[in-house]
Amino acid sequence: MSAVAVRAETPRLRQKYEQEVVPELLREFDYGNSMQVPRVDKIVVNIGMGEAIQDGKALDHATNDLRLITGQQPIIIKARKSVAAFRLRAGMNIGLKVTLRGPRMWFFLDKLMNVALPRIRDFRGVPSSAFDGHGNFTLGLREQLIFPEIDYDKIDKTRGMEITVVTSAKTDAEARSLLRRLGMPFDKREG
Repeated sequence: MSAVAVRAETPRLRQKYEQEVVPELLREFDYGNSMQVPRVDKIVVNIGMGEAIQDGKALDHATNDLRLITGQQPIIIKARKSVAAFRLRAGMNIGLKVTLRGPRMWFFLDKLMNVALPRIRDFRGVPSSAFDGHGNFTLGLREQLIFPEIDYDKIDKTRGMEITVVTSAKTDAEARSLLRRLGMPFDKREG
């Protein structure tokens, strides 16, 4: 079976959302119809590259890592303002970003929750307090090595990244319930 044939099928996590999560959230929050149920709109993966100011090759390595992890070409983020203390001028490359939607988003979220996060040493769950007040969840990772696509011998250095799950939920409670039912491993000690 080719990679194209695998991608043509509906992602497993999306099927779970449509068949299990939507009816459960309809009951829990007493929505009038299924269109009111919160959904995952997009996932944004971001790498800040402060070292790109001194080392131009660092941006190439990080671009390759992010492309392997997400399956999509990242865009380069440029500085908006000059900051003399950091030797930063407006227009310099300072980061990378990938926005995932559709099937790629569902495959990435499934991989993140079921493969990558459990590979973190001493993993006890993600903080359930990392919501922004508008139903979006942001998770910071310390290294890219937790993703199976990254070969330890081929990286130049470990880099952290920020993963933001943007939902259509109006409140953090709705978004937390949505992500918990999808399988996000929240820390049990936080409540």
